[in-house]
Amino acid sequence: MRENRVKIVLAALIASTLAGGLLTGCGGQKAGSGTGNITPVTMLLLGNKPTNGRADAAIAEINKIVGPRIGVELRTEYVEWADWQNQYQLRLASGDSGLDLVVTATDWLYAWEIARKGGFYPLTPELIRENATQTWAEIPQTHWDLCTENGAIWFIPEDQYSQYTNHGMFWRKDWAAEAGIREVATFEGLEQYWDAVKKNHPEAYPWDISGAEYMDMGLVSGYIQGKRPIQIIIGTAAGNYNIFHYENSNPFTVVSYYMDGDDLVEAAKTFDRFAQKGFWREDVLNYRGETRNLLLAGLSGSDEHHTQTFIGLREQMDKEQPGSDLQMYWWGMENNNVNKDLLTHGAMAVNAASKNVEKALQLYDLLRNDKQIYLLYNYGIEGKDYVVLPDGKFSRPEGFNSSTDNLDTNFWAGRMDKFEPEWDTWWSGRTAFIERLNSFAMEYPLGKFSFDNTNVAAEMAAVGDVCATYIPSIHFGKTGNPEKAVADFRAALKAAGYDKVKAEIQAQLTAYKNSL
Repeated sequence: MRENRVKIVLAALIASTLAGGLLTGCGGQKAGSGTGNITPVTMLLLGNKPTNGRADAAIAEINKIVGPRIGVELRTEYVEWADWQNQYQLRLASGDSGLDLVVTATDWLYAWEIARKGGFYPLTPELIRENATQTWAEIPQTHWDLCTENGAIWFIPEDQYSQYTNHGMFWRKDWAAEAGIREVATFEGLEQYWDAVKKNHPEAYPWDISGAEYMDMGLVSGYIQGKRPIQIIIGTAAGNYNIFHYENSNPFTVVSYYMDGDDLVEAAKTFDRFAQKGFWREDVLNYRGETRNLLLAGLSGSDEHHTQTFIGLREQMDKEQPGSDLQMYWWGMENNNVNKDLLTHGAMAVNAASKNVEKALQLYDLLRNDKQIYLLYNYGIEGKDYVVLPDGKFSRPEGFNSSTDNLDTNFWAGRMDKFEPEWDTWWSGRTAFIERLNSFAMEYPLGKFSFDNTNVAAEMAAVGDVCATYIPSIHFGKTGNPEKAVADFRAALKAAGYDKVKAEIQAQLTAYKNSL
């Protein structure tokens, strides 16, 4: 069924492309052929749209280069963080032909699901080789294979950028030291730290989190991941919630602590206690604040996100809160339960309705592989957004404020280690931090597995609705009766079709295993 649907989409899109002459560029000419025609190419990004003018200025400089060179004008659109999961998918289902390049990912941006629904343009090796020549040459075939299904390449992997996006909680070592706490390396240690913040820093919440917009529900993952050797099965999220897992010793069997065992009950009791202690705001489920900015201002004792964020934030905190010595308690620290990133954690796709497929690929090739354009897009204008020191390191101009002056161009789909600058503000411990993770982090064992929810789409939607109803209140200790809340949650999951969904995931996982 999936193969037939993809073939239909592929045939229809190729037919429409040939009919419209898109494969020959604007006006039947190759881009950059000197006709003077400029084609707008719009790239869809994740994040809040920058309003300080710096991104606009950098893109204007890029357009001075790419206009004459390939006949293109780069434009950007943003899916902002408020309800981003739903808005991103709706944006790509709209059929808007004014959208061309799309930042995507297989683990958090629904890349396979969108491709199978016809949201991405089916690329061919010939099309990429002709229009993104350097990208095609530098990506090995095994990496292209990760992006290929039923004869089409659906996206281009960000495979030459080193990163960890395992999540955890950031904490201030100076505030911990005031209470005689040397390390936060367990969930129990996190509670002790938050107790100390609550007692010694009444001006701050231990974790001033925006519950109205926080979709990670990270405390649940943090609590369980350090106690049980399990990881999520990527691509099986019900709505915004990853409730299906595998045990590290048996990645081909579906399990779920959300449904089975006592772990979720104990976690819910813990979160209820946290809420009663006032670790976050009483109105947390309705509160909309910027936790990271509050941390930088000394008004939150913690922030939760992944390793890449931590490394950059550590450098900001050293400047904004000198002596804070920001640390990270990553989920799974207790038992080294951390996975390495997928090569498709970041990827670039072309919108299925794009009228500028060739030009979009040509622009992407330059954004990814031309150092001048790469630095302009990601770091801005030299002398205004950064300066280069005599030793070659990058620095910020005098008066630069990282909270208000960043570009926020969010090119999470083609970053390259070879072009990444070394900054004078780099945290001296970053290399050791990454090397520590490298020493034990595991490869994700299901890298090419991609779940097709066609047979259980209605049940998955219903399960997702149940999760959205129950999980936030459990996560933030707002149930009033944790044990009853978990029992009610599990009963609602059953009624929504949880067993059917789990069985379908298991059937496909078994088929995947047998195909290896």
